Amino acid sequence: MSASGLLAQPILRIGSFAVSESAATATGLTIALAGAAAWARSRLRLRDPAGWQVVLELAVQSIDSTVRDSIPKAPERVLPLVGTLWIYILFANLVGLIPGLHSPTGDLSVTGALAAIVFFAVPYYGVRAEGWVAYLREYFTPMFWMFPFHVMSELTRTLTLAVRLFGNMTGMEVAIGILLLLAGFLVPVAFLFLHLIEALLQAYIFGMLALVYIAGGMQALADREQQTGGTRR
Repeated sequence: MSASGLLAQPILRIGSFAVSESAATATGLTIALAGAAAWARSRLRLRDPAGWQVVLELAVQSIDSTVRDSIPKAPERVLPLVGTLWIYILFANLVGLIPGLHSPTGDLSVTGALAAIVFFAVPYYGVRAEGWVAYLREYFTPMFWMFPFHVMSELTRTLTLAVRLFGNMTGMEVAIGILLLLAGFLVPVAFLFLHLIEALLQAYIFGMLALVYIAGGMQALADREQQTGGTRR
């Protein structure tokens, strides 16, 4: 797919089934990250850890601390999903630094799939934390006719989540491409550094928004109980 296109162009067809460049890249990245995780897990050491293990532990501790600050109650439930989103989106953004490849997050279908995961994760964790009745009651608060507005809000923020990541990564790749055409390769390091910063920033923003949405779904009932003096309705 072209980094500036909304629709992915197929690079392989098997009958009526088409595989786009972004889908192939995203799948390959998933396999590579899963393989790296399995390799790292098999080589973890309690004594004299290697340098890569120290860096990995620091990254995990940082993610764990952020999740615990946002979700004081049962943060371990959310940590695997949010941590995976952060890591996957970061590397998906960085794929664009490899010559001949485009970041799969520059494809709206990929960012839409990531946003859909967050969309379904919000009620999943909300129901686990509050129960079906208490969670669904939030959609009719403060009045029953607020239900369609709550649903519309959920759909709108999911669309925004997908479009924001897609737009920023697509814009970045297009801007760097144009600058390279105009300036040649006189300042490639500066462009690569700019791409790296943008990749880190967009992965962080997506992960934080996902964490905020999930935390909101899990804590809505607790906040209401605190406001009413801890009496459960």
